[in-house]
Amino acid sequence: MDEQPGLSDEYRKASPWPVFVAFGLAIFEVGIVWPLFPVAVGGLLLFVGSIVGILRESGYIADPWKGLVTASVLCLAVGSVITYFTSGSVHLRGVAIVVGGVIFLFGGVFGSVWQPKAA
Repeated sequence: MDEQPGLSDEYRKASPWPVFVAFGLAIFEVGIVWPLFPVAVGGLLLFVGSIVGILRESGYIADPWKGLVTASVLCLAVGSVITYFTSGSVHLRGVAIVVGGVIFLFGGVFGSVWQPKAA
């Protein structure tokens, strides 16, 4: 009797991305609870970058740079709405999301332009 039916030796059995997703979200929230803006932005970068990595690894997206551009559009939209309609620490969260969206947009566009072409 097989202990793990349906698993093949050719596939990895564990992915490192879930740890980075959880760690990024925790760092983002720590940066918001203690008003440490760079920590909040860094946690957001780790969180969204890990989500894009999961999507790339699982085959849902072919190009991670386009995934970053898409994530930037979502971050810019959500962050702008939060920033416009709130105040206080929630407003800080919206500003951190907008700044992260700008960084994702720059990284996604820069990566798409400078990505080496496959031979």
